[in-house]
This record gives sequence, structure tokens and C-alpha cells, in this order.
Amino acid sequence: ILQHPDGTVLKQLQPPPRGPREQEFYNKVYDSNCCDSILLELREYLPKYFGVWSPPTAPNDTYLKLEDVTRKFNKPCIMDVKIGQKSYDPYASAEKIQQQVSKYPLMEEIGFLVLGMRVYHVSSDSYETQNQHYGRSLTKETVKDGISKFFHSGYCLRKDVVAASIQKVEKILEWFEGQTQLNFYASSLLFVYEGLCQATTVRLSDVTLAEKRRVPKGLLPGGDVLEYNNNIHVINSTENGKIEASVSKGLSKFYALHKKACSKRHHSQLSLKVENSEQDNVWKSSTCITQEHLNGNVLPQLEKVFYHMPAETKESANVEVRMIDFAHVFPSNTKDEGYIYGLKNLITVLQNILDN
Repeated sequence: ILQHPDGTVLKQLQPPPRGPREQEFYNKVYDSNCCDSILLELREYLPKYFGVWSPPTAPNDTYLKLEDVTRKFNKPCIMDVKIGQKSYDPYASAEKIQQQVSKYPLMEEIGFLVLGMRVYHVSSDSYETQNQHYGRSLTKETVKDGISKFFHSGYCLRKDVVAASIQKVEKILEWFEGQTQLNFYASSLLFVYEGLCQATTVRLSDVTLAEKRRVPKGLLPGGDVLEYNNNIHVINSTENGKIEASVSKGLSKFYALHKKACSKRHHSQLSLKVENSEQDNVWKSSTCITQEHLNGNVLPQLEKVFYHMPAETKESANVEVRMIDFAHVFPSNTKDEGYIYGLKNLITVLQNILDN
């Protein structure tokens, strides 16, 4: 994969028939005159396609010009998972079938294969990389732990990313359940998420509400342990005792307050200092809630607010899941049961990672 100066990526067209078939697939889906609702919805799950490109110095070399799905991320964590029970198409020779089956005999039973991953570890400020041999070494018993490695930051399991990934794969599954036009072989899902996650801290007096990853005892003042599970939790404070309070305004107004810049600041205000590199998050900068909006101490109810965030807010964990590699896509008049089987199995594994 090469990068074009305009920020797109260039995938060299494979030799016939694979390359022309993939180009034809993209041309069909992204045809400006396309009015097929199935194909129009499919665009949501693919990298954007910008036609073909050839370098001036080698006009016979053709490249597919595609969206760089990783471009918006600071430290992109990337995983490529081949989906389906068969990694060979209906027109493959007996030799090709044998070759593909021997690469990963469990493909038919598991329904997917990890082709590679690159994970950013916050603790060491470095990437861990695994190639296709790692994926082929995974068995039914080890595949859950093998995939969970992709969601581990070095400090903790990124359950927020796992949850968002499940939602996105489920949307792709819905599309497959509703279409009988195309069958996909040797096609992959590309998972990308932001590996650079910084703490979000909320302070009121000497009580701290912190969004951090799981940390061992001793890292927080007074030996308190903060359990992070995709939500913000109140740290128990021996000095402040039990905190009971409520937020008088509803959730929608709570969000609205954060979006508005506060014109006044004084010691009676609750300051939410947010240090977050994720551009699309609602917590953009240092904002505040004035005392008139609070009824007593805010913290326990604030925790409830985060617990009950709408699903779409939870999914904004800066995660992308896109379908890629379409050299073996064929017209069909039946559901793509092999791909559906693989998606369902992958969702089950991801859900097990999240639950356990």
C-alpha cells in the first residue's frame, strides 16, 4: 500500500482476473448513477473509492485510489481479519483449494482468520506487531485470548473499543442478512482504533472523578483503586466519607452545558478538565457547570449519567471497522452464508472478550 500526497492510499491492481474484478466491484458500488439501496448502504462499510490512478512515470501501472481509514488517528491500532468459512472462490482449482485449506484448516469451523495486527502500547510508547503466522497459530481454545491482545493497551483491556467494534460488526452483519446479490470470498474486515488515550479528570474540591484505565493499588492517592470498565467511576474517599447528591438537570441539558463555553469562573464552579485527543468527542475543552445547576454534591449522579450514556455516545470510542479486499466477489442469488457464519462467530468471540 502506497500513500498519495493528497492523503489517500494506493492499492496496486492485482493481475487478472483478480485486479479487474476488484476494480469492477468498486466501480459498481460507487457508480454515480447507482440507485440500488443495497449497494448504497454497502458504501458505509467500505473505504471511500476515488477511481484509479497511474504514476506519470509508469502509465501502465494501475492503482485503486482509496480512503486512508487510519488517517484521523494519532496512534492507530490496526487488525486485519479475513472473514468466511472458505478463503477460496467457487472457481478455484483443486490445487488452489488445497493450498488455501492447508494454510488454516480451522477456517471452516471458526469462520475467520486474523491476518495481522499492530497494537500501540501506551506504557512503552511502542507498537507490538503480529503477522499472519500468529493468526494461523490460533485454535478454537486460544482464539479469544489471541484477539483480545489487539484490544490491550499495555495497561488494560480497552473494553470501550471492544463494545464499539461489536456494534459496527453487527451493522455489517445486518447488511449481509438483508442482501442476496453478492458473495464475498477471501475478503477482510479492517479494525482501527485510537491507541493514544489520555485520562479525563473531573475535580470538585479534593474529590476526583477520573476516567483512567485499570491501575494497580498505590497509583491513586490513599491507596484507592479505580476500576475502569467503559464508564467513569467515583473513587472512594476516606476523607470525604459517603457522597450522596443529585444533578437537577436532565442528561440532555447536562450535555448542552458542556458544549457552551462558560463566561464566568469561580471557586464554586465544577470544572471539567478534559485532555482527550479524540477530535469527535463531546468533551472538547475545559468547560464548567455553574453551582445553580447543581443540587448538592454532583458526583454520584454524575457517575450515573456516564453509566446511562446513549449507545451512540459509547460507540464514539474512535473506532472504524471497514470491509476490504474484493478480488473474489461474485454475483449471487442467495445469502452469503459463509461470510455470515464468520461474522456471527467473530461477534461471539468479541462479546466473550467483553463479558470476561
